[in-house]
Amino acid sequence: MMNFDNVSKIAYLGPSASFSEMAHDIFCSKYNIKAYPEPQCTIRQVIEYVQNTPDSLGVLPVENSIEGTVRETLDNLMVCKNPNIKILAEIVMPIKHCLLSRNTEFYSITGVISHPQALAQCQDFIHNELPRNLNIIEASSTAEAARSLENYNLTYAAIGSEKTAEVYNLNILRENINDDKSNQTRFILIGDYETEPTGDDKTTLMFTAANRPGALMEILNVFYQNNINLSYISSRPSKHDFGDYIFIVNFDGHIKNPKILETIRQVKEKSTSMKFMGSYGR
Repeated sequence: MMNFDNVSKIAYLGPSASFSEMAHDIFCSKYNIKAYPEPQCTIRQVIEYVQNTPDSLGVLPVENSIEGTVRETLDNLMVCKNPNIKILAEIVMPIKHCLLSRNTEFYSITGVISHPQALAQCQDFIHNELPRNLNIIEASSTAEAARSLENYNLTYAAIGSEKTAEVYNLNILRENINDDKSNQTRFILIGDYETEPTGDDKTTLMFTAANRPGALMEILNVFYQNNINLSYISSRPSKHDFGDYIFIVNFDGHIKNPKILETIRQVKEKSTSMKFMGSYGR
């Protein structure tokens, strides 16, 4: 198990009672992290905090089982200036959304506030159960949505967790309103630390390929030739030239395994750029 005895602070997407704070609590319990919590307003601020603060960690949402990749996380990890900031661990946390309000009358609701991902995960409920002329407002987090209700009249509601309702003293008008009842989000722990193989690890890489036929296939074929299971691939615009993309892959194994290290070397050789994002236990 990783040793985080010298970690002094841990950043996450706040405010209090966000799903990221709940993930923060799980990471701290699992790895016996005794660090001062530092809630941040945005995912970008979490990453910048870890970059600029020695002996710190960060907690980030990276993928949802319904909505897929959390783009803000990947986009900001791509441009992280400190190459030593890596993914150290991951957890998968069930997500159960509730409709929360300062009042107790469900049928009085005319507006709803939440994070875009939470709104997307509750589309069926919003479409079928709430008014057609509903006013939908996006917030930076589900907790921020709940906190902001004090600025609206009693006909507004927020989408958040049971913990959100408890912390902000809100009524739960409807429980488990997410469209997919198996809704889960994967969170990662990042920091400038080294990990050891656990026997059940994955590695994450980001790379770019030359703009010519077969370039991406040549890189992906490296994993096949080395008999390595490629479990995830996605792409994000490079934000340099239109049509250029950065590819993100997860595959089985740890960088301290010579076979994985050689595979990474071959990927780097065939890529126009590559960034090692970490090896960590599942």
